[in-house]
Amino acid sequence: MYGKMHSTCLYGIDGVIIQVEVDISNGLPQTSIIGLPDSAIREAVERVRAGIKNCGFTFPLQRVTINLAPADLKKEGSAFDLAIALGILVTSGQLLLPQDEKLLLIGEMALDGSLRPVNGVLSMVDRAKREGFTAVLLPEENAGEAALIDHMNIYAIRHLNELRELAAEHSATDVPGKDQPLRIQTLSPLLKAPGTAADSVSDHLPAEDYADVLGQLHVKRALTIAAAGMHNIMLIGPPGTGKTMLIKRLPTILPFMTEQEALETTKIFSAAGKLKEPGSGLIRRRPFRSPHHTISSGGLIGGGTIPKPGEVSLAHRGILFLDELPEFNRQVLEVLRQPLEDKTVTISRARAVHTFPAHFMLAASMNPCPCGYLGSDHPEHQCTCSFSRIAQYRAKISGPLLDRIDLQVEVPRPKEWSTDAPSLSSAEMRSQVLEAHARQQQRYGSGYGGWNSELTGSALRRFARLDSASADMLHQTIETLGLSMRAYDRILKLARTIADLDGQENIAFNHVAEAIQYRNLDRPQITGVG
Repeated sequence: MYGKMHSTCLYGIDGVIIQVEVDISNGLPQTSIIGLPDSAIREAVERVRAGIKNCGFTFPLQRVTINLAPADLKKEGSAFDLAIALGILVTSGQLLLPQDEKLLLIGEMALDGSLRPVNGVLSMVDRAKREGFTAVLLPEENAGEAALIDHMNIYAIRHLNELRELAAEHSATDVPGKDQPLRIQTLSPLLKAPGTAADSVSDHLPAEDYADVLGQLHVKRALTIAAAGMHNIMLIGPPGTGKTMLIKRLPTILPFMTEQEALETTKIFSAAGKLKEPGSGLIRRRPFRSPHHTISSGGLIGGGTIPKPGEVSLAHRGILFLDELPEFNRQVLEVLRQPLEDKTVTISRARAVHTFPAHFMLAASMNPCPCGYLGSDHPEHQCTCSFSRIAQYRAKISGPLLDRIDLQVEVPRPKEWSTDAPSLSSAEMRSQVLEAHARQQQRYGSGYGGWNSELTGSALRRFARLDSASADMLHQTIETLGLSMRAYDRILKLARTIADLDGQENIAFNHVAEAIQYRNLDRPQITGVG
């Protein structure tokens, strides 16, 4: 006897449709799973055996072979349990499923037959829809997440017995057997409508506000520029000047994600098992990730036998904040080069190459020296670092990585402590960002991406054209400071964003001059003691 169900698993962050083939033949009672399963899938035999028996069905006392096709693809996870269980029941003639829908089966089974949720359902159902499936049967806890995909019938159950009870209503008898299997005519009574009303974004912003930060208007200006063009930014200053406080408020001035961006980001969080409220709709606020400086390269960019997304992918379409940048391992920081340039992460394994999206804004902070007080004008805190210690400290951040950071801004101790001093709020800064972003969208449409930081090649030369005076000044600066051509391009992109914030279509001399001044670490530095 032969039967076939359809299930799915994650491969990276994408769903892959897997055929679960079941063959029951005469021979010694034995159940085997083939098709490159991992340990969790091989152990499914015992979970399914106990679940079937505890729900009143009969596990076949014959030779049962389960094949997961395609056979050359490594599979992992527990999402196949439901497909294996129903495959055995259908093939052994104990249950008949409706044939009016192309059905996908997802779910982990407990020993008593209840179903447990699995990770990555959003990617799995999205793949199923694109491959022509019309319905999915899964655990109730995953129903809200699956319902985010339109035009799919979502059938959710908590226990395998729910199928038995549904079949009993449609059958002449509720006793399964070879002569009289339990027949399910339709799954529509199981239809759950979790709703996605929470998919809309509320208008209120988080409690953090830039109005809480006294002074530092030049830093807020730099942060506004970074948010308006999604430019990478680094804040440099003594301890306690508000670097971390300033960066942690960046999400309050960024525009909400588009529908496509929200779907991409939500799929990544779903695949990583970090979707906190699966039924609350797509993630609309841009993610903010702040890993500890002890993170490994694999944790940052992703890894594993079957690679999982790392922090750079979890920060996709949002912000990756590296606090105290020189404290990170240099080898870990160097792996950021490719994602900062290509906006993707490529991880190669023996059997496959995985590509994860990693389009994020890098925000970092650092002290100017090991003691933290280089250049400080406070009489009680003078720098005590030697030239060699300062050089060694800054050498932890390579030149190529600094090249990819558009704004390098000093954050000195604030001069004004009065709460009556002028202070930009998040609402005011966000208004400027939204206006600049709207100009970029109108200018580029769908052809060049939605941000100035994405401009490359001929598009950069076309949309960031300079007049002769600005071009001469920029060329002279490049020669004087010895900047790379990458830095040249990033200054152009930055000047383009500054012009957008000023509401000007043409880049002026003052826009280029302001963009150059943000290359702080490219200028000669103040040295420490001898």
